[in-house]
Amino acid sequence: MKRGILSSGVIAIAGALVLALAVAHGQASGVAPPLRTDGHRIVDSAGHAIRLISVNWYGFDQKEYVAGGLNHQPLARIVALIQEIGANSVRIPWANETLERNPVVPDYAVAANPRFRGKHAMDVMDAVIAALTKAHIMVILDNHVSRADWCCSETDGNGLWYSADYPEEKWLQDWAAIAARYRRNHWVVGADLRNELRDGAAWRGPDAKHDWHAAAERGGAAVLKANPNLLIMVEGPDYSTNFAGVDKLPVHLPVAHRLVYSPHAYNSSYGAHDEHYEARAGFLAHMEPAVPVWFGEMGTCQKLDCGRNSEWFRQFVHEVLGNDLLGWSWWALNGTQSSGVTRKFDDPETYGLLSRDYDSIAAPEIVDILRPLEQSPAH
Repeated sequence: MKRGILSSGVIAIAGALVLALAVAHGQASGVAPPLRTDGHRIVDSAGHAIRLISVNWYGFDQKEYVAGGLNHQPLARIVALIQEIGANSVRIPWANETLERNPVVPDYAVAANPRFRGKHAMDVMDAVIAALTKAHIMVILDNHVSRADWCCSETDGNGLWYSADYPEEKWLQDWAAIAARYRRNHWVVGADLRNELRDGAAWRGPDAKHDWHAAAERGGAAVLKANPNLLIMVEGPDYSTNFAGVDKLPVHLPVAHRLVYSPHAYNSSYGAHDEHYEARAGFLAHMEPAVPVWFGEMGTCQKLDCGRNSEWFRQFVHEVLGNDLLGWSWWALNGTQSSGVTRKFDDPETYGLLSRDYDSIAAPEIVDILRPLEQSPAH
């Protein structure tokens, strides 16, 4: 849900987000994947605490079926800018349609990378993930939508983990396939099972068709059977803003120390100074038994000139991200849009960290707000 911002309640968790950014840059070269969980922490194979400081790089989930910006800059330049921002990980949204159809990507979408012309979408995804992980940037795979398109609304047909054209059986098979595809690459560290559940999805659904808790356990099991080293990121209903009931009905996975809960944080996720935040998401940060929390999406306008949204972000950073156990992923890295409903290829991405030509950081104030926390040690 690419919309507004969180409230003061959310702010109680937001401070940790920013803290994570700077630490990430210093940690990246010293990380030893695969990762696992240890209480509220995520740790690497050497037992060192790792805060996932991520950016969302979208495109494999949309109408060009390829990561944004490859028409403007060589892949290596974009990877270098991710490192400059300070992220140690990238959340890569993908669509079931992209995996299943595996279409040839349009030449115009990869104009700055001639080697990708005539290539299929999954071949380009392989190359993007290889470039990121060669640079010791971790990757979290995110099943964003079933049918490739811009997300999210109540009427886009992508609100549940399945649809008429993409039934649950295919969702499970696709997750098993993509998890196995990158099994040998330990820098691919996570699987975000499904983006922003809505359309009646509930933690304990009134029926099997809407019971996201049960589906998440089936999805997590399918992923871990294909790749037992992956972290399993589980979002919540109401666009991943409502985890009420998780404390009484937690997710159980067949492999221990793999579960991470992943709320999203935008201004419209909760009302300003919403007293219900703690009951909907804030409690995750101190719930027992302890599970790590990673904000899979958060974002605001690129220039911090959007009124209440900008105010929310500053407050979120100051009050929530100060909890250095929390990780996060900024929406979005992209400097331009991909094609989709309400979207036009190569129009400016107003939440993007990069410039329209993908050759510089276009949101230096946001990065500067986050950077002071980079030097805060992880516990």
